[in-house]
Amino acid sequence: MSIESELIARSQNQCELCAATEQLSSFVVAPKAGNQADECAWLCASCQSQMPKEASLDVQHWRCLNDSMWSQTPAIQVLAWRILNRLSNEAWAQQALDMLYLDEVSLAWAQADIVQPDEDRVVHRDSNGAILQAGDTVTLIKDLVVKGANFTAKRGTAVRNISLVRDNAEHIEGRVNDQQIVILTQFVKKVG
Repeated sequence: MSIESELIARSQNQCELCAATEQLSSFVVAPKAGNQADECAWLCASCQSQMPKEASLDVQHWRCLNDSMWSQTPAIQVLAWRILNRLSNEAWAQQALDMLYLDEVSLAWAQADIVQPDEDRVVHRDSNGAILQAGDTVTLIKDLVVKGANFTAKRGTAVRNISLVRDNAEHIEGRVNDQQIVILTQFVKKVG
């Protein structure tokens, strides 16, 4: 059985992301070689045209990921994770990304497509892997006892206009209860 035949059978001849039934073809999920059906997805032309990182995304089109992200096929999970990551400034996409679970192998596959930063550049990421930038707003994902300040920063607290600790990817700074504090990136989630 050819790879194309396997993909058609697996997908029931519809796009594995948006369920379209026209202009379908095989799409190799990089960095895999596409030598097996498990390394490919059966996608419509519309989905394929938006896969390159430089392509603009049709936000409404990708609402289909609320259904297809639950696929049991790792290649589809990887593509869903990548698109949701690119759309993480949309509330619905961030919620879907928060719910999406990938095993370690699939997550490594999904992240392999992320452009690697320069060796000397520190990249700050939140608990979901979203890249943080100076000025972003984050929310705390757990209660944090602030040492030396005699208060607890509560889960769900928004920390606006964060600054990045230049030499430590695990630390950011922000104001909570009118005090500038250092926060570990593993305890925050990027907002919008």
